[in-house]
Amino acid sequence: MVATPQRITMLPDREQVFLMSYEEFVAQIDESAHAEWANGEAIVFMSPKARHQALSNLLSTVITIFVEWFGLGVVRAAAFEMRAIPGGPVREPDLLFVARGHLDRITEDGLVGPADLAIEIISDESLRRDRADKFYEYQEAGIPEYWLFDPRPRLQRADFYRLTESGIYQSIVPDADGRYHSAVLPGFWLDPAWLWQEPLPRAIDLLSLIAPHAFPLPKLSPGE
Repeated sequence: MVATPQRITMLPDREQVFLMSYEEFVAQIDESAHAEWANGEAIVFMSPKARHQALSNLLSTVITIFVEWFGLGVVRAAAFEMRAIPGGPVREPDLLFVARGHLDRITEDGLVGPADLAIEIISDESLRRDRADKFYEYQEAGIPEYWLFDPRPRLQRADFYRLTESGIYQSIVPDADGRYHSAVLPGFWLDPAWLWQEPLPRAIDLLSLIAPHAFPLPKLSPGE
């Protein structure tokens, strides 16, 4: 942990933590930097590793196209601020979804209020933060669904949490076919096994499986 910086304008080569107030965070951390603020500390993230970025891009593409096609709301990727709890931490989930009925929560400065879905991709540096700190923050904020993906070698794991009526996250397991069906994205499902493939599948191929009536693959003539 180091003292307050003059100004952070780019991603560092390692995660850095600075002691600062929220007002200092707004003034000194450039909006282009991937950073969060919680409990008097600014956390500035390092550049994501290749697998993390590839997985984020795939999920962002698939979910964004699905959401836009069916007019469900909007999807935003980091760096996009979310202050889900008034006066609380400022987080930048890897991906978030805001339903059409909650678009008034989006401002010029980011999302003020909870997303309807938050997605985090775990790295070595973010493990405790994603599985503990953010888990309880997102639960308290009332984010209906929280998805966690851990693509690290030999740890490949997907966890899906859904808020119960009592406001507690409940772990939801995929069905007998290995599919997780989202409650906040009607008609959307995914098979976590897709996310561990090498190379990753194409977004259009996944969309054609998820919603074949909306995204049919073109039929190719012999030899094409």
